[in-house]
Amino acid sequence: MTLEIERLLDKTGWRLLNELQQNARLSYTELGQRVGLSLPAVTDRIRRMEEAGILTGYHAEINFERVGLPVQAIVRLESIGGRSCDYVAEQANQIPEVMECDRVIGDDSIVVKVVATSINHLTKVIDQLSQYGIPTTSIVRSRPTKRYTISPEIAEPAGKETNPSS
Repeated sequence: MTLEIERLLDKTGWRLLNELQQNARLSYTELGQRVGLSLPAVTDRIRRMEEAGILTGYHAEINFERVGLPVQAIVRLESIGGRSCDYVAEQANQIPEVMECDRVIGDDSIVVKVVATSINHLTKVIDQLSQYGIPTTSIVRSRPTKRYTISPEIAEPAGKETNPSS
């Protein structure tokens, strides 16, 4: 971590991040009240976190079923036929049903999260993806964990050695 990022991720910075991860729609005034900063200080801190690449976006969470996409699946692609992972990921990201695409290490090369209106629709998406690798598909039954919150405990595991001069 750079020195600037370490400064931004002090106790107050982590409290800001926690509040934003819980509710990214909080006003800067409300954020300031929750973490003990003035409105200008919150504005400046968040701007600097964005510039440092710590905060990369603000998102609305969509209930896929409510918008007509009740089928969710994880499609793993292996043996991508000599194509680069970057190429396959670019192509997968062009498919509207693809919600996430990760390059991975292991038996698979690409892991894709997709949504569909039906099993027939999912089959068509899998057929599109299969031109880039051998697909293995798992249908999602439920999502017991829907959001994650990054905390300093995760980012700085216990026992990690720190170098005060760095």
